[in-house]
Amino acid sequence: SPNLRVKPRPDTGSAGWRQLAVEVYGGALVNSWLDRDLGLSGRVVLADGEVRLVRADRPLARVAQLAIHLDREVNERGLVLDKQAHLTPLWGLGQVREGQFAAWLAGLAGVADGEIAAWDLMFHDLTPPTRLGVDGELIASARLDNLCSCWCALEALAEAPAGDAVQLVALFDHEEVGSATATGAAGPLLEHVLTRLAATAGATADDWARSLAASVCVSADMAHAVHPNYPERHEPGHRPLPNAGPVLKVNANQRYATDAVTAAVFTRACASANVPWQTFVSRNNMPCGSTIGPLTATRLGIATVDVGCAQLSMHSARELCGANDPAFLARALVAFLA
Repeated sequence: SPNLRVKPRPDTGSAGWRQLAVEVYGGALVNSWLDRDLGLSGRVVLADGEVRLVRADRPLARVAQLAIHLDREVNERGLVLDKQAHLTPLWGLGQVREGQFAAWLAGLAGVADGEIAAWDLMFHDLTPPTRLGVDGELIASARLDNLCSCWCALEALAEAPAGDAVQLVALFDHEEVGSATATGAAGPLLEHVLTRLAATAGATADDWARSLAASVCVSADMAHAVHPNYPERHEPGHRPLPNAGPVLKVNANQRYATDAVTAAVFTRACASANVPWQTFVSRNNMPCGSTIGPLTATRLGIATVDVGCAQLSMHSARELCGANDPAFLARALVAFLA
């Protein structure tokens, strides 16, 4: 999910403040990270190659917004943030010294100062998930995009009855930065796993090609719900709502991999599971986002359909979706896998 990641040499600051240098990961809605209590999580790699997961679930840092008294026109002009200058979190007072963060991190990881060779660390909002709305019909949480779909997929895999087909869930990293990595959907991971499964079953090259042609993939990512304050940003005939079921995502220019055949496959699954469904199409004058669905379809030639739960505040530090939709999507995926 888009977030703020700690740079390799993070110790910085000015005017008596200690700060940590960060890099913006993915297409973050950066204003949503202001004035939030931030914890830290990720992994550290020790000099001997050992990997340790770390997490500080306490108010550790904060990106402080400029007071309105010092920016009187902000509400009329709109907030403008320079990602280099204005997103550096505060994490204390005093003199800045090289190695301060690394020494603190070593304590968090339970190792001696100097043992950490490198890290992959990110800040996270400490506000816990909650039910929202007068009737509790919404979920407010960080990282709904795309942990919500990951949960739905794993629930479906656990619940689906076994059949003749191989049932597989792939959860990829780096979708928000293009997926062109060793662990991203544009890399070889899925192809390697499927090839090894086919080899284990004694499949020939012809069997392998036939299996790909007979397969169907559901690319499950979040979808845009219609925003009541910005209805003009949405296609008039396609305005998904929370708690109205999974969203079938369609784009004629193949930013989504759905076609008529795969759309029919998924809607049959929804009907079988007694789950409602809806459709999303972007406006012609509004650029369309994409998913890893077209990558999988292109790399493997597997017919693919793009779907997801409707949400607001996509790529914010805190997002919003319907409380019923995760269960709806999970039920539809069970029917798809069955």
